[in-house]
Amino acid sequence: MTDVCVRGRAALRPIIWLAVSLFAAALAAPASAAPPIPVELDRAALIKLPERTATVVVGNPLIADLSIQPNGLAVITGKGFGATNFIVLDKEGAVLAEHTVEVVGPVDPTVVVYRGAKRETYSCTPECSPRITLGDDSQYFNQTISESGSRNSQALAAASSQQH
Repeated sequence: MTDVCVRGRAALRPIIWLAVSLFAAALAAPASAAPPIPVELDRAALIKLPERTATVVVGNPLIADLSIQPNGLAVITGKGFGATNFIVLDKEGAVLAEHTVEVVGPVDPTVVVYRGAKRETYSCTPECSPRITLGDDSQYFNQTISESGSRNSQALAAASSQQH
């Protein structure tokens, strides 16, 4: 009877080692990834950075950019459609965090007009006006951005003349 018990225990050893190995691997595996941070195109989002943050590396600054602010805050700005990541490092270069940023289109009411292959986007809040959106027809895009830049220049000039 003792002989049967020894063989029974001996037969369990590989199973026990397998269970212990799987448990150790589960503990060593990284925690599940955090959900992506959604940011609208041409908008900003605030996040809290880990303590000891010294450097932030942005995967593709054409999609999203990040600026570090006082008190451990960071501002993420959506620059182009798509997804990218950023990695937070301490001063020794150890990774403190890694996040994915997904830049999505506008959620404000918009109307998209197609004229053949040409596209124009209008922001309708509440009246429709031209909106600068990636992917619009280049002539429409350039004209809209030129008008917007001209308006901003006039506003700055008017503001500076009032201060003097």
